[in-house]
Amino acid sequence: MAERNYWLAFSYVKGIGSVRFKKLLAYFGSLSTAWQAGRNELILSGLTPKVVDSMLSTRNQLIVDDLETSLAKRGISCLLWNDPAYPKFLSEIPQAPPVLYLIGEIKTQDDLAFAIVGTRNVTAYGRQVTKDTAECLAASGVTIVSGLARGVDSIAHQATLVAGGRTIAVLGSGVDVIYPPEHRKLAEAISRNGAILSDYPPGTKPDGINFPPRNRIISGLSRGVLVVEAGERSGALITAKFSVEQGREVFAVPGSVLATMSRGTNNLISQGATPMTNPKQLLDFLKVKSGLGRKPEPQTLSLDEAEILHALGNESLHIDDLAAKLSYSMERLSALLIMMELEGFVTKTASMHYSALTEWHY
Repeated sequence: MAERNYWLAFSYVKGIGSVRFKKLLAYFGSLSTAWQAGRNELILSGLTPKVVDSMLSTRNQLIVDDLETSLAKRGISCLLWNDPAYPKFLSEIPQAPPVLYLIGEIKTQDDLAFAIVGTRNVTAYGRQVTKDTAECLAASGVTIVSGLARGVDSIAHQATLVAGGRTIAVLGSGVDVIYPPEHRKLAEAISRNGAILSDYPPGTKPDGINFPPRNRIISGLSRGVLVVEAGERSGALITAKFSVEQGREVFAVPGSVLATMSRGTNNLISQGATPMTNPKQLLDFLKVKSGLGRKPEPQTLSLDEAEILHALGNESLHIDDLAAKLSYSMERLSALLIMMELEGFVTKTASMHYSALTEWHY
């Protein structure tokens, strides 16, 4: 247990990734020994003076002995390279993260995972393709991996939850720093049906330089990657690049040659990516039978949620009318409806009308 805390401690040091973890282990034999080493010895181990300065500064600030225990009290668990629960496929990639932080749980069934990524500026076309594909895969027992970003990522996570499936969100920040902030409720739902995951230590703020490296984890966790929509400079194309380097299959959704958000995916196809025109192509690739038509497992309704479903009945009501009917504040009702939509109890139209999903009528 003590040695584990030193692995976590080194993950807090800027500039130390998988390559330098290996150098430290090779030179010192253990990370606990490396943590106590002097400046000159750390430089001899292969660290640059700048990284040594960062390490010494971090060493003065961290209380190492109870690091993992204190994180566990906050609901954050940790996986190291050599842990049996460390994701199998991720462990096989070059420069696999030495330490993973998560809220939720990684299960063996998550070995059958597929990534769905794409632009934040998703079109109606991309939204429908993302929803249909995520629901198809999730209903067939495939775990959906994405990045919790606006647009394609969040739609993929949400559609998976509605289908009763498991999903993993990989962050470019600490697992306790949800970005974008409006996805906090979505993140909570994901953590109950999968995991929020990051190789950045808790407390790490979102930063533009963090997101490209995290994309290697999205592809590394997955058997393949689908890029739904992407502009010519989209971050989703970085995930596709990592996929190729890791020997993963890349699929892309073709679009109009006139559509800005299809330029990236059309380019991927011209470079050898497989065009995806039907989600069943992905099931065939994964050698998985379709599970569409299977209803999600019933979830427990709170009293408030049951009251909302009763008020909706077979109608489609505007949120204002529903609030008046229930005598709920708009803030309270909005929060409840967001969670109920994520859990698959209700569906919302663009005109802010809500209706109960028929499979949840008891």
